[in-house]
Amino acid sequence: MTAALHLDGLRKSFGKTEIIRGVDLSIERGERHAIIGPNGAGKSTLFNLITGRFPQSDGAVRLHGNDLAGKAPYEINRMGLSRSFQITNIFPKMSVFENVRCSLLWSLGYKYSFWHMVGKSRELTEGAEAILEQINLTNRRDLPAGVLSYAEQRALEIGITIAGGANVIMLDEPTAGMSHSETDYIVDLIRKVTEDKTLVMVEHDMGVVFGLADRISVLVYGEIIATGTPETVRADPKVQEAYLGEALEAEH
Repeated sequence: MTAALHLDGLRKSFGKTEIIRGVDLSIERGERHAIIGPNGAGKSTLFNLITGRFPQSDGAVRLHGNDLAGKAPYEINRMGLSRSFQITNIFPKMSVFENVRCSLLWSLGYKYSFWHMVGKSRELTEGAEAILEQINLTNRRDLPAGVLSYAEQRALEIGITIAGGANVIMLDEPTAGMSHSETDYIVDLIRKVTEDKTLVMVEHDMGVVFGLADRISVLVYGEIIATGTPETVRADPKVQEAYLGEALEAEH
């Protein structure tokens, strides 16, 4: 079976500085995969290479076997890959419902049509309301998105991320800055909305990583030093020396 996401010798340099140094990685369909590593390891750069925000210096990224070289982010999104960002990206003055409805437009065929009355579309309304129910924001439907709590805004962004029907979901530090209760809320949400999808996430909270991920890759100085199950990665001496021991101590 073709991997959902395959990286082959992926490299990225900025001038003479090489940030990603030959990453090879296959993520299977339906897998929940976490990428961890110290600050400055290149995790966000790797996400930006996969999603087309940065062009790769060398190597290849394949989504369901299709080479993504030269594809713009919106083209990659339409091929079935969607992502969230470290900094929440929503329309704060629009209602929660309108944020979700906007994210459904392309996938439901509205594209560049300016003559449709989206407010009268039963398909759009029902689709948006179904996502609001999934992300537990039905009771916030008509509020401006900007007044939601931080955790609710992150939940809304996850809803926007899944709204287009992508089957590969990439989340960049989805629980950053959250309390324990907020983290539990978002983890439960991620588990629910990514069922039967492929999840790739960057996350610093080891409790979240070990609770969600089927497999983990450890990125250090632009290279993957280990990939395996949570148990295998936790026990790897190279990982403990380079990152994990320090990260686990920070959790306590």
